[in-house]
Amino acid sequence: MSIEKELISRSGNKCELCTNIEDLSVVEVSPSDGSADKAIYICEKCSSEISKETDFDENHFNCLNDSMWSEVPAVVVTTYRLLNALNRQDLVDMMYMEEDVKTYANAQKIGVDADALIYKDANGVTLRAGDAVVITKDLDVKGTGFTAKRGTAVRNIGLVANDSEHIEGRVNGVKIHILTKFLKKS
Repeated sequence: MSIEKELISRSGNKCELCTNIEDLSVVEVSPSDGSADKAIYICEKCSSEISKETDFDENHFNCLNDSMWSEVPAVVVTTYRLLNALNRQDLVDMMYMEEDVKTYANAQKIGVDADALIYKDANGVTLRAGDAVVITKDLDVKGTGFTAKRGTAVRNIGLVANDSEHIEGRVNGVKIHILTKFLKKS
């Protein structure tokens, strides 16, 4: 029996992550030995999201709440890696994996470098370059003679290299650094 036939039988001809029934294909889960045990059967949407490795469609991956309970190790490994890439530690903490499956899951990561900084606003929401934020407290801007008022929108933010507590943005036409604890993603 071919790998694809095995996976069709195992999955019931549905995406093993989101249960979509269209545009399904076999995707090997690295490190792979070429067997059905190290592969998953997923839809084009899931496959393209995984291959992007950043800026995931987080709404699409709400399906991981169900796939994390799969009895298929390759599905659990993929779900674990995606949840980590999405910074969903709450769901990762609920997952149970045998030690060999956890070792397999940690053998590779999906998404940005594990050492990459994560920028979070006052509510713990992840910030990315280009996002829009709102200032949550009146802030005196040093060297400019004005105050950035609470409720001011800052669009198209930049992330300050090597400092996850600051972002860059323009307020009153002036480029400034703002502490992330005084921001709310909009």
